[in-house]
Amino acid sequence: MAVALCLFRKALVQNNVLCRSLSCSSTLQTKQWRLSKGLSSNRNAEGILTDGPDYTFLDGRPTPLLQKQKLRMLRQQEYVTKIVELSAELDFAKQKYQDDNRKEADERDAIIKDRLKRKGKNLKGK
Repeated sequence: MAVALCLFRKALVQNNVLCRSLSCSSTLQTKQWRLSKGLSSNRNAEGILTDGPDYTFLDGRPTPLLQKQKLRMLRQQEYVTKIVELSAELDFAKQKYQDDNRKEADERDAIIKDRLKRKGKNLKGK
C-alpha cells in the first residue's frame, strides 16, 4: 500500500511539473526576452499600435483622439495637477518650518539678551 501511494505521489509530481512546464514555459521565456530587450512585459500595454491613431487623413489634418487616448490624457492632467498641488503644500510646509525655527531662535536670543547682568565690582573689574 505504501509503495503504491509513493508511486502515485511521484506520478502526480511529475505530471504537475510537466503540465506547468508545457503551459508556462513559452510565456515566461517571452516575458523574460521582452524585459531583457528593454520592452514592456505586455506587448499590448504600449507601443505604436496602441498609442498611434487608427488612420490618417491624406490632406494632413490631425485625426481625432480615441476614447482611451482621451482618458489617458485626462488621467495625466489629473496627475500633473495633483503633483503641482502637493509640491506647493510641501514648499509651504518647508517655509513654515524654517519660520518657526527662526522665531524660536529669536526668542532664545531675546531671553539671553534680557538676562540680569552683573553690577558693582565685577563689572568694573572686567
